[in-house]
Amino acid sequence: MKIRILGRALSWQMGIAALLLAGCHSARQPEPVRENASPDTIGMADETQQVAEAALGKQAEILAHGDLARNGLEQMLAVNRFAKAPRGGTEPEISPAFFITRAVILEKSNGHWTEILRCDEYLKNPNGYLGGSSAARVTGWRLEFSTDTKQGLELKFTPADSVARKEGASMGGSANQTFVVGWNAQVKRYQSLDAAHARYLSEAPTLETPQSILR
Repeated sequence: MKIRILGRALSWQMGIAALLLAGCHSARQPEPVRENASPDTIGMADETQQVAEAALGKQAEILAHGDLARNGLEQMLAVNRFAKAPRGGTEPEISPAFFITRAVILEKSNGHWTEILRCDEYLKNPNGYLGGSSAARVTGWRLEFSTDTKQGLELKFTPADSVARKEGASMGGSANQTFVVGWNAQVKRYQSLDAAHARYLSEAPTLETPQSILR
């Protein structure tokens, strides 16, 4: 009789120990690898991030990547965001707008990445300053973009100061203007559009500065 009782007690204790071990084992299990995270995908993500950081530094953030211009070539849109959205601006978490200090579009051709658009104090491509934009020196921008247009990526750049100020009209000039930029398939580069969004504007090789009234 005593042997049976001891046997049952031992079995009960072993059962509890097994449950505890199972709980510890499940708690220590690593998170499963995502099904779509193949080695090729991971390697591609590492490459694009390295290229973005080479252009914009460690704070570079890739917003869009792929055949952005519908030209069969790989492109990426990378930015440096403001640490905090300017006062009066909409936070990007609840809006399609991003407040940025710099942005680039990079294109991969024949295994090499090339910068084909840059936004810093000015908007420019390899041919010069985008049409209508070179008179404005801007320290930050509000960026909106869409990849769903017929001709591919479309970007809208608005000086951040004019967004943050309630009385933006007091700033005058192109500081209040929103510059729309798209891929011009005829000349194979990103250019700005006119106010009616009907035609692309030619680049300015040098900064547009108003003539001095002093003689």
